[in-house]
Amino acid sequence: MTFRAKHFALLIPLLLTGCIFQKRHPQTVQAFAPPISTVPKPEPTHPELPEATATLPTEPIETGDDDDLPAKPVYHHHFSPKPPQQTTNVPPAAPDPPAVSAIGELSTGEPSDLYHAVDESIASTERGVNNIGRSLNSQEQKTVLQIREFLKQAKDALNAGDVDGAKTLASKAKVLLSELNQ
Repeated sequence: MTFRAKHFALLIPLLLTGCIFQKRHPQTVQAFAPPISTVPKPEPTHPELPEATATLPTEPIETGDDDDLPAKPVYHHHFSPKPPQQTTNVPPAAPDPPAVSAIGELSTGEPSDLYHAVDESIASTERGVNNIGRSLNSQEQKTVLQIREFLKQAKDALNAGDVDGAKTLASKAKVLLSELNQ
C-alpha cells in the first residue's frame, strides 16, 4: 500500500466513531436545596419560677402524720448452729404400694407381643434364606452372608433385652432378603 492509503486506512475508524462530528449538548443545571437561612433562631424562653420552689430546704420538713404510725420492729437474724444429727438404726419406711393410675397400669416399655413379633420376623427371614432353591452368584452369596449376620445380631440383641435393636436388625435382614428374591 501506498503512504496515502495507509493513512486513510488509519483515519477511517476514527471518522466512523463520530467523535469529531458529535454535537455538544449544554449541561443541565442541577437543582440544589435552598440555602440555609442565616437568620438567628429565637432564644428559648424559660418560665420564671418563684424563688421558694427553686431552692431546696436544707432541713427536712417535719409533719405530724408520722407520729400516729407505730414504730416498725427491727429484726436481727441470728442463725443458730444446727444440732448434730443422731444416727439411729431405724430402717427406712417401706414405700406405699403404688396406687392405680386413672389411665390404668403402665407397662415397662417392652410388651411381650413386640418381643414375639420380632422373634417371628427373625424366624420367617431365616426360613426365607434357607428356602432359596436357585444357585447364587458371588454378589448374592455375599448378600446371604450379610442377612445371616443381621439375623445373628438380632437374636443376640433380643436375648439381651434390646427389642428395638433386634427389630431394626431383623427388618434390615428382611429388606435384603426381599431384594435377593426379586
